[in-house]
Parts: sequence; structure tokens; C-alpha cells
Amino acid sequence: MGNSTAGTRVGLISDTHGLLRPEALGALRGSDLIIHAGDIGKPEVLKELRTLAPVIAVRGNNDTGPWAAVISERESTRIEGVTVYVLHILPELDLDPEATDIRVVISGHSHKPSVQERGGVLFINPGSAGPRRFKLPVSVAHLYINGSQVSAQVEELLEPASKAIS
Repeated sequence: MGNSTAGTRVGLISDTHGLLRPEALGALRGSDLIIHAGDIGKPEVLKELRTLAPVIAVRGNNDTGPWAAVISERESTRIEGVTVYVLHILPELDLDPEATDIRVVISGHSHKPSVQERGGVLFINPGSAGPRRFKLPVSVAHLYINGSQVSAQVEELLEPASKAIS
């Protein structure tokens, strides 16, 4: 994926709950790969994301029905030699990424976007790109992998709820 000079840009999205906003599609355009960290809501969300780039998705606790049964609860993939592990609910992580070669852990569920490095492992939650919950931001994230270098940033898609005009 990607070429060695520019690296690979991975779009991260979670907790769409069936709502794929145009702002999210715009923010993810240009990604080499898109990872959906669960609570997809309906299969059309993944179909639409696949028009932008290949998609890796995990099933969230709200993803039920025959369409969701074929989606794994956890995925592991290698991008440019970097192992990325994806699950929906971070507290359910049942392995020690530091003791493995996992360099990036992506999760969703909390709707709270965050990027934290702990013990050489980058933990990313893109937040929720679907219906707004409480005053949490509506966001996606971008993961950049260039060789063994990894970095990530969250992108808010809408004005914060406290600033929104009602």
C-alpha cells in the first residue's frame, strides 16, 4: 500500500450507527485504506466507504443481524510492515500489544476521540462519525504509516455542540 516515499494514509472511522455523513466521506477521501472500528449500523455504510478505498471493519456491540455476522470482532493487519490491531471495545483487549509486534491499536465504542502512545504502542480512537452523542465531537482520524514510523491525528467534522447554533 502506498509508495515508500509518501507512506500510507489510513482513514479511521467508528460508531457511524448507520449514519455516514458527507463530511466523513470528504475527510476520508484520498485514504489508501479505511478502517471502521465498529458500530457500523448497516451494510450500506461499508459499501459506500468501499467506493473510496479498501475497507477493513470490525463488528461493534450494536452490529447485529445476518449482515454483521460475517464481520469479525477483531482484525489484525500489516501495513508497510507495521502491525495494526482493531477491535471495538478497548477494555476487551485480551492481549498485551507491547509483548507482540502490534504497533497500533484502533478502537471505537466510547465516542471519545483520542490518540495516545503507551509503551511504544499507538492507541487511536477516531471518535464517532455518526449521530452526535452528548457534547462529544463528531470526528474521524487519520493514521500515517511511513516505514516503521506511525502518527495519527483526529479531525473534527462539525462545530462542537457547545458552539452550534440551535
